[in-house]
Amino acid sequence: MAYVKKRSVLPIYFVGLTWLVWAWILCLPLYRPSHYVMAALASGIAYYVGKMLFPDRGYEVQDTAQDIPRPEPQAAPKPKQEEKPQSTGNPEIDALLVERGRAVSEMRRLNNAIQDEKISAQITHLETTTGKIIDTVAASPAKLPQIRKFMNYYLPTTLKLLNAYDRMDSTGASGANIDGTKGKIEDMLDTICTAFSRQLDDLYGDEALDVSAEIKVMEQMLAQEGLGGMTLDGM
Repeated sequence: MAYVKKRSVLPIYFVGLTWLVWAWILCLPLYRPSHYVMAALASGIAYYVGKMLFPDRGYEVQDTAQDIPRPEPQAAPKPKQEEKPQSTGNPEIDALLVERGRAVSEMRRLNNAIQDEKISAQITHLETTTGKIIDTVAASPAKLPQIRKFMNYYLPTTLKLLNAYDRMDSTGASGANIDGTKGKIEDMLDTICTAFSRQLDDLYGDEALDVSAEIKVMEQMLAQEGLGGMTLDGM
């Protein structure tokens, strides 16, 4: 609740009435300063009497402003931070996983920016293969030396070429330099995709040798036991 005080206007009317009676009804003179002083005194008395008879009044009103719920200020949204992979305990592998996230994110951006369907499919292949290469090494840190050159040269150079293609393609212009450079990059991407796939395949070279050796040993043992070449129907 709020308390409101309303001023009475009747004392003002009393003052106006005093001047009206002074000048028109009583016909009192108003051509000397003393006359105005006397009229002013009479007006003051009239105003005082009016205030006594009709004083200011106060009353309470409903404070609607307090009843209206005010919206709570919302905090400014925090900038989204990239999630860092959990530490593996191996600083080199941790750095490798961070680089994986950066490279894959950049490839996705380029894939969205470049509209050519063939190049888009090639970038998707490179993104998937890059993730598999790094994940394989993260699971087997002993293989890290095998991808040193891949991480230090082939991957960053590939991203550099794709960024150059994106910049030239986004101009929408045609010319000897732009078209020639884009054509060279397009031709090179086939070779790069093959190289990335071979890099992934090479990481399983030791496993392939181990499996081949195990198969050879098992074949020899089965032959010695007279089990080689038998099928379920012959047992």
